Amino acid sequence: MGLEIYNKPTIRYRIEGFSFFICNAWELMLKAKLLNDGKPIYFKDKPERTISLAETISKVYTDKNTRTRLNLEKIIDLRNTSTHFITEDYEVKYAPLFQSCVLNYTTELMRFHKIDITERVPQNFLTVTTHYEPLTNEEIRLKYPPEIAERFIQQANEIDVLTEEYNSDKFAIKIKQMLYITKKKSEADFTVNIEKESHTSVNIVKELKDPADTHKYSFNNVVTAVRERLIKKHILLPNRNGFTTSVLTQFINFYDVKDNARYSYKHRIGNSESYTYSQALIEFIVSEIKKDPHNFVDSLKMYKKKITPGT
Repeated sequence: MGLEIYNKPTIRYRIEGFSFFICNAWELMLKAKLLNDGKPIYFKDKPERTISLAETISKVYTDKNTRTRLNLEKIIDLRNTSTHFITEDYEVKYAPLFQSCVLNYTTELMRFHKIDITERVPQNFLTVTTHYEPLTNEEIRLKYPPEIAERFIQQANEIDVLTEEYNSDKFAIKIKQMLYITKKKSEADFTVNIEKESHTSVNIVKELKDPADTHKYSFNNVVTAVRERLIKKHILLPNRNGFTTSVLTQFINFYDVKDNARYSYKHRIGNSESYTYSQALIEFIVSEIKKDPHNFVDSLKMYKKKITPGT
């Protein structure tokens, strides 16, 4: 049902419909897996009620960093959000997550239940179709009120940064078009002409950058990005939970990150304020941790003790 709704060009709110039905399909399939394993899916004090999809996922995929689990959790967030916000303009952002979710489902259905979905649904119908003309951030801001526009932009940025950090087809299958210049005409899809004798020249006088593009990371995304990079570099922090939101808060305070435009940007919408952060901050944090992973957290704690009144 999710695929049929999503792939019909005349239906609006395809994202909302797909996210609802794909979550329902996963919930039934994973709960069947738990039942087959002899694990309960009903509440002890309310035997007529079953556990939530989120709890079901955590029971099946016990490692919270499993890419399949992360993909599902992001789509659950979308399902919960789409009842309050129109999301059709960001269809192209969610399509890579949806495609991964469909393929993950077919894989897990075979792994858990020995059911080959292609025997019931042709392989070519397992592909989600989408248009590739997303609105720019400026167009979003012109089309929607500030609160909704900024929420759209933040959601899109979160998908972008997580897709980049996780770098896994089980989380998102990237959709992109790349152009290369070749001197072999037989290998080219189309030809272009470069005119060396042109009398028209241009220069970039000033490049204006949208902070929604340069500072894409939310506070929680900074934590995720740093954790992922530390894992890839095989760097361990001595504290039990590793790089946490608490450690990030201490780091931000220690280096006055919020006062540094290179690392942070303050968003003002009405009376509310929020911050997003840049790729440069991620690299800065990781570089500081690499210098002395064993004492990194303690050094931030010592600074906190030092500035605490009465100590």
